Order: sequence, then C-alpha cells, then structure tokens
Amino acid sequence: MFEDMLKYQDQMWQSIGETFVMVGISVGAAVLLGLPLGTLLYFCRKGQLYENQLLSLILNSIVNVVRSFPFLLLVVALIPVTRFLVGSAIGTVAATVPLSIVAIAYYSRLVEQSLLEVPKGTIEAALSMGASKVSLIFKFLYVEARSGLVLGLTASTISFISFSTVMGVVGGGGVGDFAIRYGYQRFETEVMIYAIVVMIVLVQVIQFTGSTAARLLDKR
Repeated sequence: MFEDMLKYQDQMWQSIGETFVMVGISVGAAVLLGLPLGTLLYFCRKGQLYENQLLSLILNSIVNVVRSFPFLLLVVALIPVTRFLVGSAIGTVAATVPLSIVAIAYYSRLVEQSLLEVPKGTIEAALSMGASKVSLIFKFLYVEARSGLVLGLTASTISFISFSTVMGVVGGGGVGDFAIRYGYQRFETEVMIYAIVVMIVLVQVIQFTGSTAARLLDKR
C-alpha cells in the first residue's frame, strides 16, 4: 500500500482538495441557509411563538421531500438547475449545487430538533425582559442550543462527505471518485483501501473536533 500511496499521491491530494471544496461549500450553505430555515421551522410549529401552520406545512414538505429523495437521482434531476446557476453541470463547483441543497435540508431539520430541546422557560424569560426577535434568537435560543447545533453540524458534515463520494458521476471528483477510477476500475484493491483509510481518518478528525467543541460549549 505504501508504494501505491507514493504512486498516486498527487492524484490523492487533488481528490482530497476536491472533497474539501465540495464539503466546505455545502457546510457553508448549511450554516448560512439551513440554520435560519431550521429556526423558522421551529418558530412556525404549532404552539410556538410565531405559529403559522400553512408556512410550517410548506417548509416541512420541502425539507422532507429533499431529505427523502435518493441522492444520486437528485443530482441528476438538478442538472438543469446546476447548469443555470454555475454555467455547467460537470465539475467540482457544479457538484456543490446538489450537495448544498441537501445540506440545507438536512441541517435545518437538526437545527429545529436542537431548538426544541431548549426549555420554554428560556423563551418566556427572554420575552419578559423585553428581548427583541433578534435578541431572542441570538442571545437566548442559539446560546442555549449551541452544543446541539455543533453536534448537528458535525453529523451533517460527515453525511456530506459520504454524499460527496458519488459526485464522480458529474465529474465532481473527490476521494470517492479517486477510489473508483484508480482502484476499482484498475483492479487495484490496495488503492481502494488507501482511499477508504483516508476517508476514515478524515471522518474521525471531524467527529473528534465537533464532539470536543460541543462538550466545551455545553453549559449544563
């Protein structure tokens, strides 16, 4: 395996870089859009502060459809959208479009679940002190749920890495594509094992970092 590592090290580093691009952009989309979407899902629920059953039904339906859609089929179905947004349906940047859409849906649901764990007394206390909507969200809800939000983002990131391994179908590259092209298609089992080890190490590092951060942020 060591010889294979030296033989394909340039291709592997390129694949790792492509994976980082795909996962990094999807994580950014999850935080920038999935976090507020999850917050909106939380507030629109029945019995919550800004209950809106119609909006809640629409948003939940969209999130559920995206989450339940087979990812590979979603990638293919979104090719026209991807081509419209980035000008091409092939390549690493193009691969980030379906990944980002899935990331937003996945993380928004985890955000909603984390916020539901915040005691209602926290919201009542914030409102009694005259907190504005922005203060209620950023100074109370997110602070109380920050450990769960980090754990949710960690779990989501690991899922995004898994999804990125199939992006070779649209020329997205990544470690998964490396394993298929240089390992499976060339019947070099050692290369596939090499790629799997890299993915395992990457996932373990992310999980350790996320769990450590969540533990440090947990006020309980």
